Amino acid sequence: MIAWLGTLARLSAILAGLLMTFITLLTCGSIIGRETVGQTIAGDFEISGLATGAAIALFMPLCQYTRGHIIVDFFTAKASAFSVAIMDRLGALMMSVVFVLLTWRTWLGGLNAYTTQSSSMMMGLPEWHVYAIMVPAFALTALIALAQALRGFDTEEPA
Repeated sequence: MIAWLGTLARLSAILAGLLMTFITLLTCGSIIGRETVGQTIAGDFEISGLATGAAIALFMPLCQYTRGHIIVDFFTAKASAFSVAIMDRLGALMMSVVFVLLTWRTWLGGLNAYTTQSSSMMMGLPEWHVYAIMVPAFALTALIALAQALRGFDTEEPA
């Protein structure tokens, strides 16, 4: 199951990379337009902000799968391998709980944004679309962390 979750995490990261590429091209196009013909792309800042939020969420599953989060091992540097493995599993369990809470609250935020038809200020882009991207990414991260807490990290590919 962990390999299947890893495949989903990679697909999520590919989507995030595509969003980041879009943001880069949008920003470059806006800057080039401003400097050459004196016009920018309307709403480029809003679109970049919304897409960046979605991209960050989409990168989270792969970060969890590859254990890419920052780990401060100052206190565990001299601990036994067994102790470190137990703490790693507990950390993964806590990460799973945090991402379940993030999934739940993001879901509620998305429902609120949809119900109130909340939109961006300049372009009027619906905000709930970003929430709709973030919820599955956070849920996938929670599943990966839970699988790591239950099964350990031995089946994981090195980062």
